[in-house]
Amino acid sequence: MTNSPTHQTRHTVVVPNSIDMVSLLGPGDEHLGLIERGFGCEIHVRGNRITLHGDPGEVALAERLLDELVAILRTGQGVTPETVERVASMLRTETTERPADVLSMNILSNRGRSIRPKTLNQKRYVEAIDKHTITFGIGPAGTGKTYLAMAKAVQALQSKQVNRIILSRPAVEAGEKLGFLPGTLSEKIDPYLRPLYDALHDMIDPESIPKLLAAGTIEVAPLAYLRGRSLNDSFIVLDEAQNTTPEQMKMFLTRLGFGSKIVVTGDVTQVDLPSGTTSGLRIVEGILDGVEDLTFVRLTAHDVVRHKLVGRIVAAYDEYDARVEQSAPVARPQRPHG
Repeated sequence: MTNSPTHQTRHTVVVPNSIDMVSLLGPGDEHLGLIERGFGCEIHVRGNRITLHGDPGEVALAERLLDELVAILRTGQGVTPETVERVASMLRTETTERPADVLSMNILSNRGRSIRPKTLNQKRYVEAIDKHTITFGIGPAGTGKTYLAMAKAVQALQSKQVNRIILSRPAVEAGEKLGFLPGTLSEKIDPYLRPLYDALHDMIDPESIPKLLAAGTIEVAPLAYLRGRSLNDSFIVLDEAQNTTPEQMKMFLTRLGFGSKIVVTGDVTQVDLPSGTTSGLRIVEGILDGVEDLTFVRLTAHDVVRHKLVGRIVAAYDEYDARVEQSAPVARPQRPHG
């Protein structure tokens, strides 16, 4: 039987002499411990020879993981415990794409820091932005959908593919309550746009941002400010798009001008619109499905790149929503209308 403990294999991996073993195995063999636990293998190291012992399938995966880590180290990147876990997760998806290629894809570098996709879906999202004029990135919090879109916008500006960047959000909570908030109009709107400014500071030298904003090269504005405009030679990012109405979504998408690119991001599970109002993001795929040069990319809990616990929380909520949805057909007819 293949499940018998006696059906095990032993294989030795010889690490090239150019690779630093501490970088590969981690301080205190931390990476080694992750591999042993993740693949149920016994691992012994002598010099640059790593011997794996365990289930043949798991040993083969662990060997591939070591190959990928070596390939990442050869690009000059460091390997962290997070890298080991991400490579292991990608290998288990049985994709034809190499994890080293995903994690070595450089979008933008600023002050010695590089912005790269960290999951397979993130890489596909970035590639979709390159290939299409309009891309929808739909997924839960922490999946990098807005951050990567903004990195692509800055990359397009720096390479002169576009003349300006426009970053926008629907200021839903600011709608009718705007007059009750203290301060000028810009001070009232600023809290809703602050996350976009914060991301910009990671991607562009902070001292140059005020000049770019003053010149209109970068514009950060509420969605309502885009009405009536035609946006040419621009990279436009609409964030929190689940909080648009169908009319607002149509208005936004028809702002597209010549030489421009649009990325729309949102999380359909976190709609802040008033009760009874339909989210434009929820229905747009049904309207635009099949339209050429436009695509939808979905990110999941597996693509969360924040604290590990965030991914688990998102997955738990997804499971809960699925259970509620399964019971809905029975419960829904019994609920009173209005």
